Order: sequence, then structure tokens, then C-alpha cells
Amino acid sequence: GSPLILGIGQNEFYLASDVSAIISHTQKVVYLDDNDVVQAVEFVGGCDGNHKGIVSLCIGMKADDVIAKLEGLKCGFKNSSCPDQLAQALKTR
Repeated sequence: GSPLILGIGQNEFYLASDVSAIISHTQKVVYLDDNDVVQAVEFVGGCDGNHKGIVSLCIGMKADDVIAKLEGLKCGFKNSSCPDQLAQALKTR
């Protein structure tokens, strides 16, 4: 079937089966297959190198494993980070 598409917004998350339904609300998107395995991650903005690293490490991992590794990571003095936002979004699935 269609992948589950999880969009990460500002303090909110979006679920869809078609990216066109949520792309106007978010520029951070995660694609999950039927077995909750991360198939793709797209970030727009932020640090390109960090995003590429996150994406390459998460592809093929089960969502629960991604959450366990990334949840709670901070970025400098911020309360969250791109990896933490990804983990929080995956928890909403």
C-alpha cells in the first residue's frame, strides 16, 4: 500500500498518504512503509550536513529504533533538535 507520510511542523505533526496533502504545512517529511521502517526523510532548511547524516542513518531502521536513538537530543541551548523532532514525530504515528 501507500507509505505513511509523517510531516513535522512547528509544534505539530501531520499524517497523510500523499505528500501533496501536507507539503504546504511542513518542509520536514518522513516516509514509513507497512512495517514501520523508515523509507525516506526529507528536511528543508537547517544544517544540510546534519540532515544528510540523520537521513542516511535512519533509512531502513524501524521507527521505534530511530526514536530510541534520537529522542531527547538537544541542539546547543535549544530545548530540541532536528533529530529530536524526528523522534517526536515518529512517536505520533
